[in-house]
Amino acid sequence: MKSVYVGSLALLAAGVGAYASFGAEGASEVSRADKRVEYRDCPKCDKRIRVDLAAGKAYVNLSRLEGADKEVVAARAAKLLDAAKIAPTSDPKIRPLMGWSSWNTFGVEISEDVILETARAMATNGLKDAGYTYVNIDDGFFWGHGEDGILRFHPKRFPNGMKPVVDGIHALGLKAGIYSDGGADTCGSMWGGGPDGKDKGGIGGGLYGHDAADCKLHFVDLGFDFIKVDYCGGLVLKLNEKVRYTEIANAIKATGRTDVRLNICRWAFPGTWAADIAESWRTTGDIRANWSSIRRIIGENLYLSAYSKPGHYNDMDMLEVGQLVGQMKSVFGKHGDTGITPDEEITHFGMWCMLSSPLLIGCDVRTIPASSKALITNPYILAMNQNDLGLQGYVVVKDGDAYILVKDAIEKFGKSRYVALYNSSGKAHDFTVRASDLDLGGKIDAFDLVEMADVGCFEDHVSVNVAPHGSKFYRFDAERRVQRKVYEAECAYLADYQELDERFTEKFGTAAPVPMEGASGGMVVSKLGKRDTNYLEWRDVKVDETGEYLITIDYSSPDDRAFDLAVDGAAPRRVNVKGTDGKFMKVVIATELSAGIHTIRLSNASAPMPDIDRMTLDSGKGVVF
Repeated sequence: MKSVYVGSLALLAAGVGAYASFGAEGASEVSRADKRVEYRDCPKCDKRIRVDLAAGKAYVNLSRLEGADKEVVAARAAKLLDAAKIAPTSDPKIRPLMGWSSWNTFGVEISEDVILETARAMATNGLKDAGYTYVNIDDGFFWGHGEDGILRFHPKRFPNGMKPVVDGIHALGLKAGIYSDGGADTCGSMWGGGPDGKDKGGIGGGLYGHDAADCKLHFVDLGFDFIKVDYCGGLVLKLNEKVRYTEIANAIKATGRTDVRLNICRWAFPGTWAADIAESWRTTGDIRANWSSIRRIIGENLYLSAYSKPGHYNDMDMLEVGQLVGQMKSVFGKHGDTGITPDEEITHFGMWCMLSSPLLIGCDVRTIPASSKALITNPYILAMNQNDLGLQGYVVVKDGDAYILVKDAIEKFGKSRYVALYNSSGKAHDFTVRASDLDLGGKIDAFDLVEMADVGCFEDHVSVNVAPHGSKFYRFDAERRVQRKVYEAECAYLADYQELDERFTEKFGTAAPVPMEGASGGMVVSKLGKRDTNYLEWRDVKVDETGEYLITIDYSSPDDRAFDLAVDGAAPRRVNVKGTDGKFMKVVIATELSAGIHTIRLSNASAPMPDIDRMTLDSGKGVVF
């Protein structure tokens, strides 16, 4: 067994200056494999390779080769340089949206000048080049609908209307986004927007009763490319969310535009139906620039990975990067915008990328701190978010308030995986990262995405210390991929899952992940069954060889219950279980699986099911069935 201790966060604040740790000591030799790679000898640096994107160089530290062939390590260094280029996509709508939104900093206090100055800054300060291409105008541009039913624009903030603004954004090679509400009135006007708390421009400005006309205006006449649809007005009118958002989606389709992206802003996971009509959907209440808010939002998204797929993503709300303690600029200061620390900023941005949220900057990008801009344009971190796999990271280990998350990096079931070590607690945490938890085997090369540095090679496990409120983000490249054994229930697909209304009542009865002491990951899925749609499903269950397998279900149940287990839609097998008296028990089901990818469903259309903790999958070779 071999392990290695992987550094600390000490160099993070140094940014690009950290490359100086290799210094000029010793002779510099140009690699014969790639002239972009140079050898340096730096005994004080604990990194094996450092990447300097500004110089287009990767530096191999001879003091950290530990017997490895230096040309092999140099070849890896060249590959890491190449990995800094975000791979192109054939479909621009397949990846999470990237851009800027006006709300977090300005609220309703926006104007033509603010929007166009922001667009010009994005086009020239590196944000556009990094992929931030949407300039989204949030609430505050309205002046209600006229007697003719046509939407009017705020006469002081946008005296020339919206056409010059949209055209100006497009002329810079950027895309333009707009905002509305599913009801009659907008959030900013209903809840006291503006410096005096009396902004009423959005009264009567919502889509309700104007779907066709407003969508034609926004997407045909003006040329907007994105719309965020809030729900303050819809909630007041007690409209059905699924029906209302479907009507809006259909109105957008009726314009003939197929490239418009729709965001559902309902402040909770709306239901699995959202992916059928929208590219993204809010999963939480509004973010604020403080650690408590960021931690809450991450916590609410840790177990939503089953609902993310290419082109359709859980939206964790706009980014508060750049809103550092002592450098705040926001009209919401009295509402909790106290600022965040550099460690919290890294956690914030990295977890948004790991969880594949849309990335909409909320600070004033005209004055964004250099360190914040360097973080959000780091191509290695962005690659966690901007790829065609559409995967959201999922939790594989929970240790108190510390979590290890993982997802595939280059291809599904491949040997390269992104790994996040998220410490939500107020004290430093020592992580033990086991290769088996990551479904990886053999020697594993670890690349720190934030420091842009290869930290070495390990086998079996590695120890990492992470600061309070901090996180570390890696790409692990392994010799082999190991067949996954453990599938937690809280990471499974729950067909009826939603967070809008009464999910734990007899009236609604929607299954959901809930904390439970003694569960393997601290969570179970409860309230399953009682109708045919309220099921749990593990998708992408991959086995490498055809043969006999043992499916073990860990469960807890207040009394004797039953569930049906079905593989790939075949005839289900009834499984009866005993009450557990508050404990966890196991039931084992033997089955034959062919090599490949499978779907395993647990359901009961007529009666409540036990609480499900996890499924483990083992080879049944040699077992007598």
